[in-house]
Amino acid sequence: MTVHRHTAAKAGRAVPAQRATAPGATAPGAAPVVRDLRGRAGRTPRTLRFAAGDVVVVSGLPGSGKTTLLRQAAPGLGIDSQDTRRAWEARLPGVPYALYRPVARVAHFLRTHRALRAGRGLVVHDCGTHAWVRWSLARRAARGGRRLHLVLLDVPPEVALAGQAARGRKVSAYAFARHSRAVPRLIAAVAAGRLPRGVASAVLLDREAAGAVDRIAFGEPPGRG
Repeated sequence: MTVHRHTAAKAGRAVPAQRATAPGATAPGAAPVVRDLRGRAGRTPRTLRFAAGDVVVVSGLPGSGKTTLLRQAAPGLGIDSQDTRRAWEARLPGVPYALYRPVARVAHFLRTHRALRAGRGLVVHDCGTHAWVRWSLARRAARGGRRLHLVLLDVPPEVALAGQAARGRKVSAYAFARHSRAVPRLIAAVAAGRLPRGVASAVLLDREAAGAVDRIAFGEPPGRG
């Protein structure tokens, strides 16, 4: 990811990152980039801009604000797993989610890949616990000469639990414990410059920084050739 392709590249702490290994994940000679926008006390860029057609995966603990970020910054561009879950809840009223969770996840996966075929910029909600999901998205994007980027929400577990309570939907203690192990490991690796396989760049946000971002955009800003 080059500076002119990403508004956030003009601010925050840059961390040297290892080269992504997905074929086509980065332009020839371009090193992956990590932008740490945590703790910037209101100086966070309001727009995160990526190259036209690229794919952005928003990850973080359940309740960290992924859905809120998608709705405020990427209306019409996002694929949210919660939308798929709600659709299946409506079809199966009264049935515990645990019984149809695998079906809902497959439906979300297929919906995401259908959107990828359209070739437009895409923002995907993902908790970040399954590396194979990111890798499959990166491979699919790379086939079309596009790149995959991560936006990671770094939110303490107690804040994420409060977010779940506020939305009226809590994940099980087992599921939250699993997320609480996987997501901090992913954030720590990215903060140290170790990008997951197939990822071209990453942006780290805390709750304040995520609240300041009001647009995720694709393509060059107006007035640039």
